[in-house]
Amino acid sequence: MPTRPVLRELGLNTGKKARLRRILFRHGLCNGTAFFLPYDQGLEHGPRDFFANPAASDPRFIVKLALEGGFNGIVTQIGLAEKFYWDYAGEVPLVLKLNGKTDIPADERALSPVNATVEDAVRLGADAVGYTLYVGTPAQEADFEQYRRVREDAHRLGMPLIVWAYPRGAAIEAKGGKDSFYAVDYAARTASELGADVVKVNFPHPEKRAAVPSSYDEEFTTQQAIDAVVRSANRTLVLVSGGAKLGDEAMLEKAHESMDAGATGLIFGRNVWQREHDESLRFVAALREILAKYPGESE
Repeated sequence: MPTRPVLRELGLNTGKKARLRRILFRHGLCNGTAFFLPYDQGLEHGPRDFFANPAASDPRFIVKLALEGGFNGIVTQIGLAEKFYWDYAGEVPLVLKLNGKTDIPADERALSPVNATVEDAVRLGADAVGYTLYVGTPAQEADFEQYRRVREDAHRLGMPLIVWAYPRGAAIEAKGGKDSFYAVDYAARTASELGADVVKVNFPHPEKRAAVPSSYDEEFTTQQAIDAVVRSANRTLVLVSGGAKLGDEAMLEKAHESMDAGATGLIFGRNVWQREHDESLRFVAALREILAKYPGESE
């Protein structure tokens, strides 16, 4: 089984190391794994995401669920963090998303504009910040430039930087699609080389091979694909997304394969909170059982 990097190998300054250690070893299972509950879908996808479980439209429901489920952190945009997080500040770590966009425009020139700062995250008591990086779009140059400023601020203020590495745009769709093995692997490597402390990726689909580069136009198992993605991230910790809602067994199998590959943890949003409260907690418990089998080292 591949081993994931430990904190001493990540080149972190004091603030980043202290906050990551707090996330990984004082919350969740406290065993070096990470399990995050993202709640930025209201901006990214619109209120339709709450139709399956109307209670989830209330941020108080989500923050309480994160605490009850033993998550290592909750991810929100700044408005929700300012209005709702204070009820549970210090009880569950906050990851403040610094950028975001609606899904109304097409992805052809996808760019997620910055709407909050690392200073906001410090003021709110966050333990990390999140940035969505779109890999492969014509807006890549502007994206990289605003990301550079965020990365510099995160380093200066000792705030861990989690990058949502998302392949997007017509060029990506013409080469297997945004969740192909090729695209996800490239996105993981890009985030690592651009200085992410943690990278969040979607689970790769090696069967999506239409017009991909020849190296990816072969038969790969899903385990081989996620192994390669984690390897491409090098000394950047990897979080694997639950993605689109599938059957529970399929999602649990993806979680097993991700952790076998050396991922640090999981980030499941709609797959958790689009369920009724008790059903959500039962599914979370099954995921926590998987994470418990993969303890990490702090030093």
